[in-house]
Amino acid sequence: MTGDDAAQLEERAELLRALGHATRLQILGTLAGRELSVGDIEGETGIGQPGLSQQLAVLRKVDLVSTRRDGKQVIYSLEADRLREVARSLAGLAGIEQGERGESHAERLRRGGGAAVFAKVGQDRFSP
Repeated sequence: MTGDDAAQLEERAELLRALGHATRLQILGTLAGRELSVGDIEGETGIGQPGLSQQLAVLRKVDLVSTRRDGKQVIYSLEADRLREVARSLAGLAGIEQGERGESHAERLRRGGGAAVFAKVGQDRFSP
């Protein structure tokens, strides 16, 4: 294993450690599809300062959230591309091929992915 490989593995491990924490997952779920100030996140999650700030710092460090300033407030939002990257990486470890949109063969088939997708996945996987 090269030094670059080891560094990449450590980066992935750090990212998974960040995701492997109930409070941080709660924060990510709260931010899903919207931007919120620290005060709004605190109000919705019940996570008090300084714990909230500490958890947000961990999420920022691994690029799962981004920030912008609005006057004196710091506004947080999810880094959706980063989360899709994580999903693709985990799917790859599980041997699940995903398309550009981050969806599996099964998801593409459900939305009408066509006969070629169906042939790859196989009928037996979709029995009720």
